[in-house]
Amino acid sequence: MIIVFYGQPHSGKTTLAQAYQTRLFISTGKHIPIVDGDDIRELFVNKDYSNEGRLKNLQKISDIATFLNSKYDYVIVSAVYPLKEARKYLNNLHDNKVLWVYLTYDKLRGRENFHVKEFEVYSEGYDSKYMTTINTDFVSIPKCIDIVCNIVPNVK
Repeated sequence: MIIVFYGQPHSGKTTLAQAYQTRLFISTGKHIPIVDGDDIRELFVNKDYSNEGRLKNLQKISDIATFLNSKYDYVIVSAVYPLKEARKYLNNLHDNKVLWVYLTYDKLRGRENFHVKEFEVYSEGYDSKYMTTINTDFVSIPKCIDIVCNIVPNVK
């Protein structure tokens, strides 16, 4: 299964991906890879932040996560994923069995100038049948991970 933490910059994607990776390791005893959007941009030297550039980057992330999922039971993705088309691409690769964890927040965190203005907010049923939203202003890291574990089969 692929678990995607997505949302605007500074919403807690990488922090929660790493915390969830630790919980999965404790639960399964197996290493679980994380595909991080920032790392993929750096690896492929993609500085194109237009919708076309974002889509290209997100398709690479989806393809890498798909490849890793053929070798691991779980793969964690941490990326902004602002385009519905990109989320649909990953869902189609996995018969809509991707867990999307949409992270949001209300308080200013100092990186709002990096926000994606054209962020296409998810809609129930369109993005995936496995989806949850967490406002990271009000939910602690352990509680966020508990929420995700309650959705993902065989993880406690």
